[in-house]
Amino acid sequence: MDARGIAFFSFFCPPKKLGTGQFYLVTFFEGKGQRLRGGETYRLRVPADVPVNEFWSVTVYKRTNCALIPDVARPSMDSFDTKASKNADGSMDVYFGPKAPEGKETNWIPTVAGEDWFPNLRFYGPKQALFTKTWKLPDIGKMS
Repeated sequence: MDARGIAFFSFFCPPKKLGTGQFYLVTFFEGKGQRLRGGETYRLRVPADVPVNEFWSVTVYKRTNCALIPDVARPSMDSFDTKASKNADGSMDVYFGPKAPEGKETNWIPTVAGEDWFPNLRFYGPKQALFTKTWKLPDIGKMS
């Protein structure tokens, strides 16, 4: 049942035609292969050149039930977020953790200590580079 639920959640609406629909990426692990934990702090650097016609977004879910984490002020971020800060090269750092890194509150998605979580990255109007894997999203990295 869990596997079917995750498959349905992950592959609900794959695009039939490039440049339309949406494409999803999901992970349960950080770059070194460790499960994403709610009590830890992580960073994802989203490059400036995301191959989409519309926009990208990242939403955090509880691993136990694939639902939004309750009682958090901000479960997601997207490329339309005018309050989020961008790096000089146009990339955007997204932080995940129980507490925002100092000075990074506008780029932070809260998690809850003791709760494993996973991000669902959505690409709206995906372009060819996503499917040919010529564009790659960096791994989520645990911050020390």
